[in-house]
Amino acid sequence: MKILVINAGSSSLKYQLIDMDNEAVLAKGICEQIGTESTFTHKVPADESKNIKAKPCDMPDHATAIQIVIDALTSEEVGVIKSMSEIDAVGHRVLHGAEKFCGSVLVDDAVEEAIKECFEWGPLHNPANLTGIKACQQIMKGVPQVAVFDTGFHQTMPDYAYMYALPYEYYENYGIRRYGFHGTSHRFVSKEAINLLGNPEHSKIVTCHLGNGSSISAVVDGKCFDTTMGVTPLEGIMMGTRCGSIDPAIVPIIMKKENLTPDEVDTVMNKKSGMLGLTGTSDNRTIEGRAKEGDERAQLVESMLCHQLTKYIGGFAAAMGGLDAVVFTGGIGENNPQYRDRVCDKLAFMGAKINYELNNEYKRGKEGEISTPDSKIKVYVICTNEELMIARDTKEIVEAL
Repeated sequence: MKILVINAGSSSLKYQLIDMDNEAVLAKGICEQIGTESTFTHKVPADESKNIKAKPCDMPDHATAIQIVIDALTSEEVGVIKSMSEIDAVGHRVLHGAEKFCGSVLVDDAVEEAIKECFEWGPLHNPANLTGIKACQQIMKGVPQVAVFDTGFHQTMPDYAYMYALPYEYYENYGIRRYGFHGTSHRFVSKEAINLLGNPEHSKIVTCHLGNGSSISAVVDGKCFDTTMGVTPLEGIMMGTRCGSIDPAIVPIIMKKENLTPDEVDTVMNKKSGMLGLTGTSDNRTIEGRAKEGDERAQLVESMLCHQLTKYIGGFAAAMGGLDAVVFTGGIGENNPQYRDRVCDKLAFMGAKINYELNNEYKRGKEGEISTPDSKIKVYVICTNEELMIARDTKEIVEAL
């Protein structure tokens, strides 16, 4: 079975074609700046001679982008399949499913309507995700389409973990509660961690997805127990351009002092804060380099991030009543050993010990256990693979039809 995985953004479309017989990526790429100065990038892992790097294309909409992807996949020169008929199903990443979906689903009219109803919760992502679904339906008539929701994994949280202490009618009338995000990533790496632990029936794991967007989840027996992101991806730990959790009273204070509208202050918190707001850059590699050179703002960011990570991991461990493993994943989690060093040093009181030499080697795709044999808590670096998780869900749903 071959599955096409689509992640449609407002002006972009990422894709992977995965052969589920061996879970190998046959091809992957991205359509960028759809509707303007569009470019197309295509990579074939097994044959680099077929790669296309940022080729300018006439790409007015997502349907055209999908057609360009299909044409490339079936091309004699750069393709990996003979015809579109070899694609058995399409799996779509969808940001927000609110309380409507606790798992992945086959797309039908009711699912499309539910995705529309969540536009207010994911105004940048959900409309684009639905556009990608519609485009695939238009080009690939009759091919099953599956929606995989970022929020789905977190629907197992108990009410005392997802509720806010606001008037209850805000939850009843508007659905204001914690939803959580990066669910596909947290689900993938927690499953991998459980396997590394020996597939125990009972486990308590904290998964740290750290990148430009970051979130941490507490996972009990393979199910989400709590997570840091909230109604939107803004809550939780400091991120590349997002402020993370702050005193809510700061919002009206800034609005009054800076004469900002609600939309403007939302932009400040989502796009001008976090690492960018403190240092002028959201690139963690740049911040790491500056910190080593003595830049105090960069050093502050690193200390803040490690402090917040330690607080959330320790807090989740207490809430779960124990901790078997900590997982680091995402661009920063997989590639920045010093964050892992500093956080695990703080967790030494819980019995966490890591092999520092080994930890320093784990980056650029290398993964596995970095804790010592006598560590009471296993510490893993696991490379996330959201596309594969989407493909696995899609395969399972289509095979059940």
